[in-house]
Amino acid sequence: MELTHIDSKGDVRMVDVSAKPDTERIAVAEGCIFMHQETLDLITSGEAAKGDVLACARVAGVMGAKRTSDLIPMCHPLNITKAKVELEPIFAGEREDGRVGIHVMCTCGVTGKTGIEMEALTAASVACLTIYDMCKAVDRGMEIEGIRLLKKDGGKTGLWTRA
Repeated sequence: MELTHIDSKGDVRMVDVSAKPDTERIAVAEGCIFMHQETLDLITSGEAAKGDVLACARVAGVMGAKRTSDLIPMCHPLNITKAKVELEPIFAGEREDGRVGIHVMCTCGVTGKTGIEMEALTAASVACLTIYDMCKAVDRGMEIEGIRLLKKDGGKTGLWTRA
């Protein structure tokens, strides 16, 4: 197995995808932000001081997907055809460890020459970071965890799903 972003001299490079055919590609990523119960209550009741936390995080996630190539140096700019951010509260009693927070799921799609995994991962990260930013005044101890790819499909390698 070789790293595609490293050339024969060991220098980083943007991979040349010009000869690859356009295919439909999709990626799904997730993450969670855990917080105090009182913070979750503020979010779900709509009483957070900065406004609708979940609506803002959804928009921020989409914006993050669109700006991924500005943040990740060797990432190709893509003409994204789909970006969806879903946010679900994690309430007390839903997890064995008792933690509460917000589960973030991001789906991105493109018809292009290269994958869209980085955009889905960036969207999940930015959505979680936005929740942190909007709630940090009441809960600086929030924890962002589990940013990971769940699925990618399309291109030469086809379907990959997390076991």
